[in-house]
Amino acid sequence: MSIKCIYTVLLMYILKIVIAVERELTISIDAGREDCYFHTAKKGDVIDIEYQVLDGGHGDLDIIFHLVDPTGRILVADYKKSENNHRADASMDGDYKFCFDNTFSSFNTKTVFFELIIENDDNTDWGNEDLKFQEMQNEEYEVTLGDVQEKINTVRQHLNKIRHFQDQFRTLEVRDRNIIEEVFFFVNAYSFLQLVIMIMVGSTQVVMIRSLFDDSSKVHKIWRKGWVDSINFGSK
Repeated sequence: MSIKCIYTVLLMYILKIVIAVERELTISIDAGREDCYFHTAKKGDVIDIEYQVLDGGHGDLDIIFHLVDPTGRILVADYKKSENNHRADASMDGDYKFCFDNTFSSFNTKTVFFELIIENDDNTDWGNEDLKFQEMQNEEYEVTLGDVQEKINTVRQHLNKIRHFQDQFRTLEVRDRNIIEEVFFFVNAYSFLQLVIMIMVGSTQVVMIRSLFDDSSKVHKIWRKGWVDSINFGSK
């Protein structure tokens, strides 16, 4: 087997590895609405989807999710969860629908990040038909084609894990920032309300104390009238 032949085989394997559909999207779902998306898959493909609610619009971080096959049969269903991941096998060719349902919410808009990966199950492990190249003068090389395949598989798995963890950390950072901003909003609103109440109470106290020493004040007349009425009522 020539070096050129080995390079050609490795290139074919690498091209086979990267043939997979991958989609990442961040969407906003208004209150009382359901957003659905479609993607085509073939029989034998593996549908891998992960979602996470990043922002609840000053509400709970939850959403309803379901995955439906081309016949309308529900494959996966989640009720009011903040995050989850699912892996389902495509049993037929057609358009698979996955929906995010926010109809249970009356006011809060939900921001959802999801990642969709559709790949052929054969990509996870090369078939025996690819190993036929090992029969061609493997004894001439210290490293066989099977060893190269194993190394490439290992690197691919590690890269997929790294990408997955990076996506998770990124979505967690966005969700935590949204939570902090919501807490900041509530703290400011509560502090402003307390400030308004303190100003109103302080102003009322100042007016009442000044009216005790000001005979021409309307508040003083009201106080005096009430005091006289209470004395007359007591004398009766």
